[in-house]
Amino acid sequence: HLTAADFLLCMNIPLRIIHYTNSSLTFYILFCSLGAPLLFLNMYASILFMGYIAANYMKIFYSTGTHFLMTAKASHIISMTTWVVLLTMTTPYTIMVLINRKPRPSENCTCDYLISEPVKPLYRVIHAFAAIIFLSVLFSLVFFYYSASRRVLQVQQRRLASSNSKKLIKSRRNMLVLVSVFCFCFVPYHFVRIPYVILQVSVVLLYLKEVAILISVSNICLDPLIYVFLCKEFRAQFNL
Repeated sequence: HLTAADFLLCMNIPLRIIHYTNSSLTFYILFCSLGAPLLFLNMYASILFMGYIAANYMKIFYSTGTHFLMTAKASHIISMTTWVVLLTMTTPYTIMVLINRKPRPSENCTCDYLISEPVKPLYRVIHAFAAIIFLSVLFSLVFFYYSASRRVLQVQQRRLASSNSKKLIKSRRNMLVLVSVFCFCFVPYHFVRIPYVILQVSVVLLYLKEVAILISVSNICLDPLIYVFLCKEFRAQFNL
């Protein structure tokens, strides 16, 4: 599912390139109504799936039996529910932008200028919900890594079996990779995006937002690190 989210971003890249190299009104509307929602889907699907991976990884540190939420069936249900929720958020926005869009005042304006008064409440609700998702996953990842580090320290202090200790240390390293990729890709974007949604008139925030988007889309390059460190099947395919 994380790979599927990256694929959505790959679909977004051609639209973004055309948008910035072509002043056509048609491409402008196409990008704002389809390209921007695809970026939203990729980002928050990636954020949520990283959170799920970290939560699932915690069973290595606190093995108390197999909980239903850790089963393959539950993972499938949670993943499908995630896609449905995100699509439910973006689809009405896309339709309303197409139906209620404002005239473009100039060729260099951003997609925010398309948002008419009837769409603004939905726009704010979506971004408020997105901010809650981001902050929830961020705090969860930090907590998971802290818990993993604490567990490793406890094992080392008790001088338990060396094989178990090495396994936990390796797992903590993998958790660190996950947290590092998450923070590098998504923290700068939300650090800029939240005040941008509130202020919007700031040109500085506009340029910072574009730089932050560039950083955030680098997750399609960094996600393979997660596959290498956390997925045995992926390593086996490449004899790693």
